[in-house]
Amino acid sequence: MAITDAKKVDYLWKKLGYGKTKTDTNALKKAPNEAIASPILLRGDKLWTEAHQIPATLPDDSTTAYVQVYHPGGPNETTMDGTATTNRTWETGLTDWIPPEFGSTYQAKVYIHTSSDAGNARVSGNQVMAAGSAYLGSPNNDEWFFDYQSGVLHFIGTNLPKDPNNSNAFISFSGKSIYVSGGRYVGEIGVQNAQQGNFTFQGSTLNQDVTNADFTLGTSGTGQYIFSSNTGLVVPKGTSLERPSAQEGVMRFNTTTGKYEVSEDGTSWSSLRTEHTAQEISKDIFTGDGSTTSFVMSLTPSSPKNVILYVDGVMQEPTQNYIMSGATLSFTSGIDGSSVEAPHTGARIVVMHGFAEEPA
Repeated sequence: MAITDAKKVDYLWKKLGYGKTKTDTNALKKAPNEAIASPILLRGDKLWTEAHQIPATLPDDSTTAYVQVYHPGGPNETTMDGTATTNRTWETGLTDWIPPEFGSTYQAKVYIHTSSDAGNARVSGNQVMAAGSAYLGSPNNDEWFFDYQSGVLHFIGTNLPKDPNNSNAFISFSGKSIYVSGGRYVGEIGVQNAQQGNFTFQGSTLNQDVTNADFTLGTSGTGQYIFSSNTGLVVPKGTSLERPSAQEGVMRFNTTTGKYEVSEDGTSWSSLRTEHTAQEISKDIFTGDGSTTSFVMSLTPSSPKNVILYVDGVMQEPTQNYIMSGATLSFTSGIDGSSVEAPHTGARIVVMHGFAEEPA
């Protein structure tokens, strides 16, 4: 025996109205008494993650980032579903049409007109109404239903539409198509591409969309931030001119200097010493001739404080015994701190530089 329509309706009533599973007839167990939950499936791959961007009125522009518009002057031409009764069901071939719950202007408009002539469907074709038409004062029962998700139009009434020019005949579909006017959602779809507040998820990327705003991750108590990976952590990078405001604990990679740098005191920046920096320690050796007071080193140190100078094994004091100008080292006073004099002939002058980086 076939399932009665009444039982089918009872199932839908309990499913849609109460989110419950039908376990008995309505006479024995009404919807409020059903106990087993059965919520409607909400598929993540069909989630309209930018639905909040859909305007309340169908846009005039057909090229917006969120709504593709098919105006009456350029509607979508459908194709007949050959598996259904002739002329009963028509497919747009497009999904995600925006239903009128977003605004009354999204209500689909349907025209019957000559095939391959979408531009004239509104002015030359026959518009058919969702509520159906009347014949001799009585309903013709030619209503249609448009499934906005699948983009399928179905004449759900008993009859097909009547010809408005000949009330004794149904519309001839010979050489004609159904045209649908409305709007489709074309924004991001799926939970892998979502927006929550000011945060946007694009595949594996999380963006904070407010310019110059902080991006804060918080944890409570002694919880730690753990990056579980065997690859690496890429820190923010930029030039010296692109530095953010100095704050205690800020770290970044400076593309101008090629160094990692931190702000330790909240006001200035210091380059971090790395293995690469340690390998830059260099030694220059010169021999005095009794007259030369300036010597050019092989590298330019980042700061005079990164230089150690010996003359015959005696360490010299910067600014008192010598000064630095780029890669040039110049003696300013005698070895004994008296008058200016050049290192004596045969003096062994050893310059060590590159020990550490000075705050930039």
